[in-house]
Amino acid sequence: MRRPRLRAFVLLLSLGCGMPALPALAHPPAYDGAASVARIDKARLDATLAAQVDQAGLVGVSALVWQDGREAYFGAFGMADREQGRPMARDTLVQIFSMTKPVTGVALMQLYERGLFQLDDPLEKYLPEFAGIRLYAGTDVKGQPLLVAPRRPPSVRDVLRHTAGFVSGSGEPGPVGDLYRATGPENFDHTLEQEVRKLASVPLLYEPGTRWLYSPAVDVQARLVEVLSGLPFEQYLQQHVFGPLKMKDTRYALRKADWSRVAALYLRSDDGLMTRIPAAEAFKLNGRDTALKPGSWGLVSTLDDYMRFARMLLNGGELDGARILQPATVRLMGSDALPSQVTDTSWLKGKGQMGFGIDFAVRVAPPASAGEPSGEVGEFFWDGAANTLFWVDPVNRITAVLFAQYLPPGRGNLHKAFRDTVYHEDSSAAAPRP
Repeated sequence: MRRPRLRAFVLLLSLGCGMPALPALAHPPAYDGAASVARIDKARLDATLAAQVDQAGLVGVSALVWQDGREAYFGAFGMADREQGRPMARDTLVQIFSMTKPVTGVALMQLYERGLFQLDDPLEKYLPEFAGIRLYAGTDVKGQPLLVAPRRPPSVRDVLRHTAGFVSGSGEPGPVGDLYRATGPENFDHTLEQEVRKLASVPLLYEPGTRWLYSPAVDVQARLVEVLSGLPFEQYLQQHVFGPLKMKDTRYALRKADWSRVAALYLRSDDGLMTRIPAAEAFKLNGRDTALKPGSWGLVSTLDDYMRFARMLLNGGELDGARILQPATVRLMGSDALPSQVTDTSWLKGKGQMGFGIDFAVRVAPPASAGEPSGEVGEFFWDGAANTLFWVDPVNRITAVLFAQYLPPGRGNLHKAFRDTVYHEDSSAAAPRP
């Protein structure tokens, strides 16, 4: 079946809104109207996901796909908890790790719509602990870190797109990584305020706006939500995102009644062996009510809950009468915001032809090789450390959520296999076939 191709983001959320004018942004290229439309094939998807368990050795996997405002696919295969014989199910609770980040971005952009900050405001305007932050510029003759003033301070926009200059985290090599580890921001007994103050004491690794480097910046976003709203971050999410969207199973601390639905977390070796990670380590944040509620990671959710979040984005910020964001704000978040001079994008390029918006990777060109995952120009998405994934495809009116629970991220071909199957018949989105 063929139909005229929707144009990415031109038809997406084209309604006006009563909010401050948004800056001009790069938009995906127009389509010629000739490409086929993605068709969700249940049998093909079942075969793909079943093979991930039966042949690739995953313990369990599940997926939910909506298209054109209705459920187009659900499937669950294998076990949520192999050792207890509990199958993967629709209501299984999983740790979504970095899929927490888009939720944080949505919360902060609600406050943007209220005019409480501007994107190019210096971060220090709202978080004074960042005033006078220094930039690492090598070492002096005695081998001590040489710190200088950056050409400009990091802005809120930098924090939203991972260009602020922050180190990548505790795994960062070199002297700035050493300083970060010595400061120790990653402590679950710290509040967001304490974490961010410690982060602000660490020198910048690079000049703001010159690189894309994944970092704890989204925890800074969460702290901005607290400062600007006057509410604890978790309370803000419940009142302004989860409650209105009826996301009843999305939270940080697991409740006693949750444990019968929680998926175990596994470690996958190079040869595919899956070893269960002990609960004390696997649920070190979710297993108790920690002081830290990070914006970067930490939420648990279900397929249906996270799909409600994804559908809200596809619908221009509204779902079932609950208005979460204005259409133009969603369009802003899902548009490439990286400056053209930013060519150092770390591992982002490994996800395909990608730019980056606000807490979303944004596809800016079709897959260029057979090794790339399939995907439509104009889609925006993110994934999580335990190999969870979601995306929003305005062109095909598709939202998809994929769950698995194993580390490390990216080991195996789960994401590519799933994407390739969804877009198998879509000539503009399918990766070239060998």
